[in-house]
Amino acid sequence: MPLEAVLEKLYARRRFGIRPGVDRVGELLKRLGHPEKQFRTIHVVGTNGKGSSSAFLSSILLTAGYTVGQFSSPHLVRFTERFRINGTEFPADKLAVCLDTVLKAAPEEATFFEITTALAAYVFSTERVALAVMEAGMGGRSDATAAFDGELTIVTPIALDHTRYLGATVREIAEEKTGIIKPGTPVISAVQSDAVQLVIEEVCRAGNCPLSTFGSDFSAAWNRDGGLDYRGMNHTLTGLLPGITGRYQSGNAAVALAAAEKLAAGGLIIPPTALREGIAGARWPGRMELVPGSPPLLLDGAHNPAGAAALAEALQEYSYSRLLLVTGVCDDKDIDLIYAPLVPLADAIYTVTPAVERAVTAGDLSHFFQTQGVASHPCGSVAEGISQARSNAADGDLILVCGSLFVVGEVKAWLEQTNYTGIRG
Repeated sequence: MPLEAVLEKLYARRRFGIRPGVDRVGELLKRLGHPEKQFRTIHVVGTNGKGSSSAFLSSILLTAGYTVGQFSSPHLVRFTERFRINGTEFPADKLAVCLDTVLKAAPEEATFFEITTALAAYVFSTERVALAVMEAGMGGRSDATAAFDGELTIVTPIALDHTRYLGATVREIAEEKTGIIKPGTPVISAVQSDAVQLVIEEVCRAGNCPLSTFGSDFSAAWNRDGGLDYRGMNHTLTGLLPGITGRYQSGNAAVALAAAEKLAAGGLIIPPTALREGIAGARWPGRMELVPGSPPLLLDGAHNPAGAAALAEALQEYSYSRLLLVTGVCDDKDIDLIYAPLVPLADAIYTVTPAVERAVTAGDLSHFFQTQGVASHPCGSVAEGISQARSNAADGDLILVCGSLFVVGEVKAWLEQTNYTGIRG
């Protein structure tokens, strides 16, 4: 059966929406024979940088000689992107067979994300991966990935996002996300706000979890030559050249390196060469992804205030005459804070409507910019937005596409002339 046909059955599960808790996915894993117990799991949780941090760590582990599974969400263009083994998307024909098996075992009210998470466990088990890097969804304690017994947790920067589901304050969100940490297991934390750092320390004390924090236990900084210098717990590496671009990637690379050091201290064989080569070999689409052309396109999935601030800082690395912003957003986002750091940098703005539910229309987003005293052009579809920006661009200009991972996914599908189905979750 083609994957598209099986996916229709899975997509029908989206009618159940988002339902916190691990009982349903736990039952599904039990029915499948507990595939999640056939490999070792590293959890990656946070608001920003989960995908890049996971990609860095997966690349390090692969370079060290391990068979590595990586689970992420959402996908940009293809559902198969969510399941990578040794850096390669799992083949669609094999995924169709696995998904059909998982769907037949699924409890009646199991949600889309719960089934997708169990599918990752089933795929990784059948492919005999040694280690799985599991990116949490938007939550933590009640996230489906919490059903996996992680032996180490990376906590990327936590900020306000998905407040409808996770809490109205940064502390509430941090409490939910750090709830995924298993007692007695090591924790690697990125730079955090004081409120978030306090929660992480409280959770680690209560669970007797060794905590390693960026800045005090390990760090990374760019040197004059454009390389990344890492000071770790057991290793110091200079002149690293991360395969994922953007100055903000220093923090994501650092937590991955620290996690690898901690795993090595626990018995994994990870030589220093694997740390260096793994960082260089990492790839992650849709994050500061430059598409050559005249003018070039810069794709970035920044979709919350912290991500937008990091993107604005990263733009300092680029040389251009004018910045043309093509952007769209979903209606559960704080658009005032997302666009605050980007609007002053844009010479022209082209608004688009992402092809997903709950998208802010191009007209409404354009009206928002007008209320801020900024002119913009409502374009409708993502393709129309790119086309209008290109038609108005001159030599030396740069087109930036951001605001939502779904906008980035649509652009990539359009460039590849591939069908696109935006699926949240």
